[in-house]
Order: sequence, then structure tokens, then C-alpha cells
Amino acid sequence: MTPPSGKYSGDNFSLARLALFSLGAAVAVLAVTTAVVVLADPTPVVGLVIGLVGVAAAIAAMGVVSKRMTRKAFGEGDQDPTHGSGS
Repeated sequence: MTPPSGKYSGDNFSLARLALFSLGAAVAVLAVTTAVVVLADPTPVVGLVIGLVGVAAAIAAMGVVSKRMTRKAFGEGDQDPTHGSGS
């Protein structure tokens, strides 16, 4: 079986670029979280909650960036409605 060619062949895909962009998005979210904690000067419990929300947002940002970059390189993938339905 030959790999797909054309727009979604993945010829321009770079794993290093994907990692750098994903980690860059997470660092940006954590920098904003740090600024919020420093500027708000919250109590320890509120600071912990802000930090945990920041970590969750950083993980979400990594997922969004990696999904967008991967779909841009390889397309939407298999559109079979029965795939992954769990039945």
C-alpha cells in the first residue's frame, strides 16, 4: 500500500516542529497563569486552584495545537461513521 500523495500526504510534517509548537502553547498558558497568580495575590487555596486550572488549560492547549497541526498535515482522517462507535 502506498502512502497518500497530494495535499494531505504529510510531506511537510515535522515531529520536532509539532513538539515545539505544542510546548510553546503550554508555556504561554502557564505564563498567563503565573501572571494571574502574581497580580491577584490569592490565598493559598485559591492560588492552588488557579494553578491547577492553568495546568489543565496548558494540557488542553497542547492537545488543540497538536490536533490542528496533525490534521493540517494529514487531513481529517477516516470518516467511517462505524469506526470508534464502540459497538
